[in-house]
Amino acid sequence: MPYHPAMDRSHHTSELFASDSEELKPLAERMRPRSLDEIVGQQRLLAPGKALRRALESGRVHSMVLWGPPGCGKTTLALLVARYADADFRAISAVLSGLPDVRKALAEAEANFAQGRRTVLFVDEVHRFNKAQQDAFLPHIERGVIIFIGATTENPSFELNSALLSRCRVHVLDGVSPDDIAAALRRALGDAERGLGALQLDVTDAALQLIAQAADGDVRRALTLLEIAAELADGGVIEQSTLEQVLADRTRRFDKSGEQFYDQISALHKSVRSSDPDAAVYWLARMLDGGCDPLYLARRLTRMAVEDVGLAEPRAWRMALDAWDTYERLGSPEGELGLAQLAIWLAIAPKSNAAYMAYNQVRSVVSDSGTLEVPMHLRNAPTKLMKGLGYGKGYQYDHDMQGGVALDQQCLPDALVGTEFYHPVERGLELKLREKLLALREARAQARKK
Repeated sequence: MPYHPAMDRSHHTSELFASDSEELKPLAERMRPRSLDEIVGQQRLLAPGKALRRALESGRVHSMVLWGPPGCGKTTLALLVARYADADFRAISAVLSGLPDVRKALAEAEANFAQGRRTVLFVDEVHRFNKAQQDAFLPHIERGVIIFIGATTENPSFELNSALLSRCRVHVLDGVSPDDIAAALRRALGDAERGLGALQLDVTDAALQLIAQAADGDVRRALTLLEIAAELADGGVIEQSTLEQVLADRTRRFDKSGEQFYDQISALHKSVRSSDPDAAVYWLARMLDGGCDPLYLARRLTRMAVEDVGLAEPRAWRMALDAWDTYERLGSPEGELGLAQLAIWLAIAPKSNAAYMAYNQVRSVVSDSGTLEVPMHLRNAPTKLMKGLGYGKGYQYDHDMQGGVALDQQCLPDALVGTEFYHPVERGLELKLREKLLALREARAQARKK
């Protein structure tokens, strides 16, 4: 049956929306939306007419995984799914719960199912459950015993079993925009029952926008900051100096081992490769700001020097190692300037992955072609026996040849004669290398014909 505001037969759900100790709850919990219209942001999923909203309003809900950053509304949406579906709500946290807790929740859901009641089982931080724990949900989802809702901040493709994903629909939630967060703050300031309306606080739109920006897409964080500012307000006025205290220690979203980390290092590497120094230094600063180990960044920048700049500008290697050494000698924050200068310089430098591609091709050939013999004239001949067997016979000492190169001397194994692995680009120093190499290859081809 579809949900109507006056209806709330699920006591488990209602306990999470209202209690005798409501005034003891944090502002963010008190202001948790009680209907889809109260949710700020997520218009892509929940705007009137959208598929998910139509499903919820009709009571036809499905098992799902909610993937999004902290404070974007995953728990709230799970609660509303239960209300709109007129189902009991059970919540467990993968951080705090083990397999016994999962079994207990499933047993309660089975009892409900036998009585004709549906159960929404909400699993927060579901990516922290191992394979066995995730597998425990599968038969209950298939039989319809539970409407499974998993919440995660990590990419489900990497963190959740394919069997679980195949039984759920993944909904991607976005970080909430500053304007939408500001709207949530205004609602809290005007709500005398659940919010701060009774305090009659004096706060400017500019101050609310500042809090919204500092929240970095997290509505819960924004409401917490507002609550702290309200507690510090002098005479009901939230001054600029008060906000400076509250927002002094704000940080951006960053997870040293999660998707935010890999997304940002990918952005840094690709900005360098795309010769965009502004983007490169921005992503470097973002990662440092988020607490990334500067030595890790030094190593990755050195990799970029070797892989993407390559022989188009060989000084890149030396600069990368010097910046790495500079950070180890100076530490933070001075050493970080060396990394910033390196990121800018690598982005501006000419690029070539020709050596990188050549090496990868050679590795593949070595793996596929087996143990090809060294040509006899290139072999070392330190003993009389080896000389008698023809080791080193016919070798031409290049320094004695005209032009310093024995053009008709074969250096590759017989099976690979004529193979070209290295193809320099027409950029930077490799332009000169390319000219010389093409001339050498042409001269060798002519010498082999003779």
